[in-house]
Amino acid sequence: MANNEGLWRRKPLAAFSIKENPLHRTLNARDLTVLGIGAIIGAGIFVLTGIAAAKYAGPAIVLSFVMAGAACAMAALCYSELAAMLPVSGSAYSYAYATMGELLAWVIGWDLILEYALASSTVAIGWSGYLNSFLEGLGLRLPKGLTTAYLADAEGGFVNLPAMLIILLLTGLLISGIRQSAFFNNAMVWLKLAVIVVFILAAGGQVQADNWANFMPFGFSGVLTGAGVIFFAYIGFDAVSTAAQEAINPEKDVPVGIIASLVICTVIYITVAAVLTGVVSYTELNVAAPIALAIDRIGMAWLSPFIKLGAIAGLTSVMLVMLLGQSRIFFAMAKDGLLPPLFARVHPEWRTPYLSTAIVGVAVALLAGFMPIEKLGELVSIGTLFAFAVVCGGVWVLRARHPELPRRFRCPAMPFTPLAGILICLWLMSGLPKDTWVRLVVWLLLGFVIYFGYGVRHSRLN
Repeated sequence: MANNEGLWRRKPLAAFSIKENPLHRTLNARDLTVLGIGAIIGAGIFVLTGIAAAKYAGPAIVLSFVMAGAACAMAALCYSELAAMLPVSGSAYSYAYATMGELLAWVIGWDLILEYALASSTVAIGWSGYLNSFLEGLGLRLPKGLTTAYLADAEGGFVNLPAMLIILLLTGLLISGIRQSAFFNNAMVWLKLAVIVVFILAAGGQVQADNWANFMPFGFSGVLTGAGVIFFAYIGFDAVSTAAQEAINPEKDVPVGIIASLVICTVIYITVAAVLTGVVSYTELNVAAPIALAIDRIGMAWLSPFIKLGAIAGLTSVMLVMLLGQSRIFFAMAKDGLLPPLFARVHPEWRTPYLSTAIVGVAVALLAGFMPIEKLGELVSIGTLFAFAVVCGGVWVLRARHPELPRRFRCPAMPFTPLAGILICLWLMSGLPKDTWVRLVVWLLLGFVIYFGYGVRHSRLN
């Protein structure tokens, strides 16, 4: 395939070889599915569901989950086709490189930092909050100066030390090996799923239909805004594709992991949202731990510590997968010469990109320790929606340019599926605040400075 000239040159598909792979292939379809569930179920179900219901959608938050899930479903089908064709690390970055050129690939790779790195920092702050709440239930109280960032609360806040420590611990785990990381993630996922099932069984019989009477109190615009806000809850299924080079049979297992994890989590989200708003009025759900509140409301306060433990486990697995995804994207970009080669160095014994993982871990830990959660979280959803839209466009472009290529998984209903994915993502982006768009533009401009200052001159395509 001939490359385009200049910045729009594409990386030849033949260059995406899976034969020469310095990483260990140890993950099967089940591991990848659990990896996706580990990334998806976290802050969205334990924190954002209640806040979005109280402030934006009311009981119609279930419709917000359906809308956000529809956008993800379109993107997931497109991700699956590209992941089966290009089973390499890099996710949307690699797909854009093969279909729309180096410049847009850089934009996506840089944009994905908003999804993975900033999401890790955001979730770490939420993890610290649940940990503090759990410890307070045991009669232990950590000083405010060590649990709150100064920028989040100038009166007494200094650094969120628990958030920093959990990021550094997970970074060490990822450096030690992907098999160990997958085993730990599986344990965390099964724990949080058990807690969610217990909540549904305990609270499902206590639902009061009167709480659903005013089903859409903020109108349809509130449902749309709610979908944009809780879209953060769906972030993670695409992280499955970043582990493609560590999958045993990537052409088959990666699509299974992507689609299965998204379907399972969507059903869980809708069920929990319905039960939660049926047990507690949406007007009371603007709290950091809405599920724990619902357990208290039905007279089962003894379950509250277990719910908090489940939340801690859930958030831990999300951070683990987000850190994994970010380091693998940097690994792919460095292999292409767009980032310094140290990001592509693989440990001789553990076979992991240890320097990339360490650098990402330290940067994320600093953000989690010193930045307020709302400033970090605002950028995550818009960055992810942008990346999803590009992936949907990429599968459409590649199907038109190279219909002859073998595809182990084919995205159905072409071109409706990718077109619908693009439109839904842009629609949800339109509902986000204007200052979020401004921050996205500033972030992309900073990325252009790095690309034109380093990436263009060191690209492997030169």
